[in-house]
Amino acid sequence: MANSQNILKMTQSPVKFTKMHGAGNDYIYVNTMLYDMPQPEETARLWSDRHKGIGGDGLVLIGAPSTADADFSMRIFNADGSEAMMCGNASRCVGKYVYEKGLTRKTSVRLETLSGIKTLELHTAGRTVESVTVDMLAPRFDVPSQYAPALCDGGAGRLAAGGREFEGTFVSMGNPHFVIFTDDAQTLDISRYGSLLERHAAFPSRCNIEFAQVTGDGTIRTRVWERGSGITQACGTGACATAVAAALTGRAGRKCAIVMDGGTLHVTWDEATEHVFLTGGAEFVFEGNILFER
Repeated sequence: MANSQNILKMTQSPVKFTKMHGAGNDYIYVNTMLYDMPQPEETARLWSDRHKGIGGDGLVLIGAPSTADADFSMRIFNADGSEAMMCGNASRCVGKYVYEKGLTRKTSVRLETLSGIKTLELHTAGRTVESVTVDMLAPRFDVPSQYAPALCDGGAGRLAAGGREFEGTFVSMGNPHFVIFTDDAQTLDISRYGSLLERHAAFPSRCNIEFAQVTGDGTIRTRVWERGSGITQACGTGACATAVAAALTGRAGRKCAIVMDGGTLHVTWDEATEHVFLTGGAEFVFEGNILFER
């Protein structure tokens, strides 16, 4: 892999980027139909640095699809440079981006991701996208490449980390999630336990960890440790996984509000199709141009 100095020398022209967030889950967006991004893994690591770069949870590349079944493509790179399969918050931001920047007039957009083609329903007022509903497809529970129950501690769904035992539910929304229901989600040291659980032997490709607590008003308070990024303000696929896990364990019905650090997301697990639908907002933060040269 080329080092950062090599990347800085590779491109002599400025690249326009757009900073966006969905419920506080902030990424740096680049339209690769206009700009070439030859080494996105290293670029994501450099740009995501909140002190020496642009700052964000990662880098999202918006591009042309590889199939006629989609309108656009999305690739996601975490702050550590690893590539993610899917991100619900980023999907909503892409929907807002392509519509408000005039790349499409459609309000139903098909987005190609590494975990399949997702349909985005844009809820608009004039030329403004006020919220987006993403069809996240059906959850999966038996994915050997993501979860090895035989390697759990004391039985499937039980994991030990940092001197404490956790019981949770594995849910794949294209990317792996382990949802732990707890009575102390607000005070739990998720940095400590999340970082350990992410790399537990039961997760061959590491895992996103959700710490969730059902509150008195029927909502679910959820905090997230994201694989490759650490603590984030929100995680769209994590909200979906939390809602599914809550329904599976009898803690909630098939519609619920997931309250994350950065905002509230609404999730419906449709009984007829088994698809999970995620609804929430998306916001522009700022834009700029960056040079890959000193």
